Amino acid sequence: MAVSLGLFSWAGFLGCTAYFACPQGGIKGLFISGCTLMSGVIWALVIMKGSALAPHLEILGYIMTGVVAFLMCVQAKHLLLSFVPGTFMGACATFAGQGDWKLVVPSLALGLLFGYAMKNSGLWLAARREKAQNVPAVSE
Repeated sequence: MAVSLGLFSWAGFLGCTAYFACPQGGIKGLFISGCTLMSGVIWALVIMKGSALAPHLEILGYIMTGVVAFLMCVQAKHLLLSFVPGTFMGACATFAGQGDWKLVVPSLALGLLFGYAMKNSGLWLAARREKAQNVPAVSE
């Protein structure tokens, strides 16, 4: 589906993985994963744009990356930004997509929605199967 929409399939996989890895499930997990992925995109753009301000000073890029990585962890004190791996996944996707956030964001979002759909449909099917197995057999 990603290819037909012109999206990054690998970024969709990261979005899906973020939902599965998030310790929260359901809608809450969907929002936490989404917020952390998108914050990672923003942080990566900060690093990329900030480093480009003085490309001749490589040390600036290293310092900026260190400071931003620290801030990515500090933001976890807020509930919707509490899934730190999601933040780093969003940043990594942005770096891999060479800063093309207009393509990275929908790719991550679609993958996130697919992850939500896969996990919850699987849980629904498992509950349905368990319910069917627990129904007593009718004797003739």
